[in-house]
Amino acid sequence: MVEALSRRDRVRAETTVEIKQTARKILVSSGPEAVTLRAIARDMGMTAPALYRYFGSHEDLLQNVCGDIFGELADEIDAAITRAGAATGGDMSAKVTAACRAFRDWALGHRAEFALLFGTPVPGVNVEADDFAEECARRFAGTFFALFVELWRKQPFPVPPPEKIDPGLREQLTRYRDGLGTDLPLGALLIFLRCWVRLYGIVSMEVFGHLGFALDDAEPMFEITLGELARLVNVTYPAPASPAPASPAPAS
Repeated sequence: MVEALSRRDRVRAETTVEIKQTARKILVSSGPEAVTLRAIARDMGMTAPALYRYFGSHEDLLQNVCGDIFGELADEIDAAITRAGAATGGDMSAKVTAACRAFRDWALGHRAEFALLFGTPVPGVNVEADDFAEECARRFAGTFFALFVELWRKQPFPVPPPEKIDPGLREQLTRYRDGLGTDLPLGALLIFLRCWVRLYGIVSMEVFGHLGFALDDAEPMFEITLGELARLVNVTYPAPASPAPASPAPAS
């Protein structure tokens, strides 16, 4: 039986959440450099030293914010996969493309948060050094990996045999597989990484404005990339639904 939190514990938990929400609000409006304990305290009507009762340091706070954001992103992708599966009777093509599109949609809707997680590392913030942040990051990565494993189990696709993989790359893939504790073939892991590099590459270039020299709207290029990824894993690429044509205006 779970014991109810005391009033003091509830207030502490609520304040902790408010601190992280305030930090995220400042991050979105002014960038990571502006997320200082003094700025957070000022926004909340507290003193900066009082925040140390909740977080041991500025880095500790930012790592917790990163963890929350990774968790939110994982939830968004997982929900998209679930919806696509329910709507199509578990069609893997639909689930894979839904996950990729959800990643892009979230990134474009949360550019500052995406930059914090995937852009230039914030000085002093190391996700891998914080248990909570690392757990959330692994959950995000695991969402895509679990989907990939499901696809491999249900619809195996051609992968290169180990002897066809560059020896140096093969050694690294072996360490990666051992760390994951999976029995996937090395060739399948190579395909997984190729897919992630392409997906992350196209999304990050769009988020950071690196396609603006040529494209005003990168969505068609993103969809081309999804089609390429679909061919890598031998699934049918479901093109996005086209908008319905506008009805003609009634004659006057």
